[in-house]
Amino acid sequence: MADHASQPLLHHHQPGPSPTAQRWSRWRRQSQHYLASTQKHYLILALVGLDVVAILTEILVSLVTCETKTEDQPWVDPVLEATKITGLVISSLFLVELLASIWAFGWELFSSWFHCFDAFVILVSFVVDVLAHGVLEEIASLVIVLRLWRVVKIVEEMSVGAEEQMEELEEQVEKLERENAELEQRLRALEAGEQ
Repeated sequence: MADHASQPLLHHHQPGPSPTAQRWSRWRRQSQHYLASTQKHYLILALVGLDVVAILTEILVSLVTCETKTEDQPWVDPVLEATKITGLVISSLFLVELLASIWAFGWELFSSWFHCFDAFVILVSFVVDVLAHGVLEEIASLVIVLRLWRVVKIVEEMSVGAEEQMEELEEQVEKLERENAELEQRLRALEAGEQ
């Protein structure tokens, strides 16, 4: 009876995370996995490539039409507008990717100067695409070249990923070599026991 008297009548139950919190946590882990994946890096490379093509097309059309005095041709404005819209869409996608990275990895993302500079390039490119007009637009095209920084970032991240995969493969090879040596010893022992 003394044992029962020392026990509380109501047990304190520590509630676990709510289903909503668990769902958000799962989405965050999935986002981290995708944002660090090779597929995402290839998508970013494709977007950077498309952006470079749009920028070069805009510069080339501007140069050619200025040189040949054909700025008034009916095809010039639609082509230039399409390149500007393409740049704005790509800038928006990079901004969404930056916001998703902040959500997935938290503010620790900015502990690396690499990510800080990348975020700066994304924000400047987005602002330039949204606000630039006239002479500012021509100057802004030089700033947009900073987007090529994304290629450097992706190459660096892919090389780190390749190093990690190489280390894993080396560990697996060492493990297999040890297992092979053990099996060879057992086989020799069995062969010696049969003779």
